[in-house]
Amino acid sequence: MGPREEFLRHLRTERNLSPHTVRAYGGDLDRFIEFLGGEGKLLAPDVNVALVRRFLSKLHAESYQKSSMARMLACLRTFYDYFLRRGGVESNPVRQVRTPRLDKKLPSFLDEDEVVRLLEATTGDSFTDRRDRALLETIYGGGLRVSEATGLDLADLQLDQGFAVVRGKGGKERLAPLGTGATRAVEEYLPERAVRVEKLMSGVTALFINKNGTRLNVRSVRRILDRRATLAGIKKAVTPHTLRHSFATHLLNRGADLRAVQELLGHANLTTTQIYTHVTTHRLKEVYDKAHPRAV
Repeated sequence: MGPREEFLRHLRTERNLSPHTVRAYGGDLDRFIEFLGGEGKLLAPDVNVALVRRFLSKLHAESYQKSSMARMLACLRTFYDYFLRRGGVESNPVRQVRTPRLDKKLPSFLDEDEVVRLLEATTGDSFTDRRDRALLETIYGGGLRVSEATGLDLADLQLDQGFAVVRGKGGKERLAPLGTGATRAVEEYLPERAVRVEKLMSGVTALFINKNGTRLNVRSVRRILDRRATLAGIKKAVTPHTLRHSFATHLLNRGADLRAVQELLGHANLTTTQIYTHVTTHRLKEVYDKAHPRAV
């Protein structure tokens, strides 16, 4: 087994990273291997700081985005840390290479009235209507990542307490609140789901399923959201993550503590959550500029 596959297996089995992240790291390694001229050179002594910087310069010349270059560096830093611990290299050549400063982008979010319109666009008694409402209420009610929502099983629900057990990044579990709206929507959806599963005899454990009785995937959720946003007359670009951004922004706008929001989102670091303070500060400035007589 070569160093590439050994490292990726480590990410899958020991680090428990998602398949998407492992694929991304594999692609980053392939790009570096191509630059070196073969996988056999990955652990060669001449892979040093200067070589890594030349690699980054090449990516920059090829118009790579800063975010892609930052992920590439994170991949290589983790790769060489792993083989440094195992004695495959004597030092980590990436440790001294500075990560490109990323341009901070404010996350997109919906206003509270837009969320209401989106949820009202799922009104109906059909299986699809009730599933879509339960799905969107759950994502917004708990601030879930779309992969966390699609990964929910029936056994993860604690409807009597208004919580669901969610598996986040790295397989970390947390209790996510559902709220009254999500709890009611899920309770109304479950009988429709049971009829569908019994009819198809699928035996699926997933909470959110499609018409064929199999688990919804991330792509399906995006299509659902696109359709419901169109019905709601929302002109903004809306992604499943937009609801998670809206969840955090609305909590902070209403006075929630930043550390509490961090816990609810399942962020490992507070700095990840702090991006939302820029959103709320920007909103406060808009209100001030419009309302204060001495603002202009």
